Amino acid sequence: MRKIVVTENISLDGVMQAPAMPDEDLRDGFPHGGWANRYFDQVMADYMTADADQEGCLLLGRRTYEGMAANWPHMPADNPFTQWINAMPKFVASGTLTGPLDWNATLLDGDLGEAVRELKAGEGPDLTVLGSGVLVRSLREHGLIDEYLLSIHPLLLGTGVRLFPDGAAADLELVDSVTTTTGVLIARLRRVG
Repeated sequence: MRKIVVTENISLDGVMQAPAMPDEDLRDGFPHGGWANRYFDQVMADYMTADADQEGCLLLGRRTYEGMAANWPHMPADNPFTQWINAMPKFVASGTLTGPLDWNATLLDGDLGEAVRELKAGEGPDLTVLGSGVLVRSLREHGLIDEYLLSIHPLLLGTGVRLFPDGAAADLELVDSVTTTTGVLIARLRRVG
């Protein structure tokens, strides 16, 4: 059975909105886009690409898929993630997109919970969720998330979409962690029970 691993950059106050680009996600007037870039270092690159030689899959929500599909095929080859991310099969959860999709992506059909349960039960590599806040909330509500891989950045943003909104509750255990040279705590947490 495959696992679902939610991989996110978050601020110390739990904001996950628009970590990579200034204009990535301007919803609700979010003024802090691109906040994570200055914290990227070799420790983070090495940790996040440690399994790059293994097959991987992405599970994405519509907004994240559209943003990534527009940018990643054009990323520089010297980016440590470019070849890896572009080669991965992708599954996209959306109620508004219609297939077929570009960028090696497959649209999930029908009820999200049922479609993802079927995907998890099949053969293949684990499913990594990047960004996709709406999808993450749905997966959490369906009890489908197995692990979180969080890059917790040493800053407070004060506003923005949070990974864990009020009312989200779960028992988690820390299974691995590393601290980067820029003070980012990368923590792998597994759901208990």
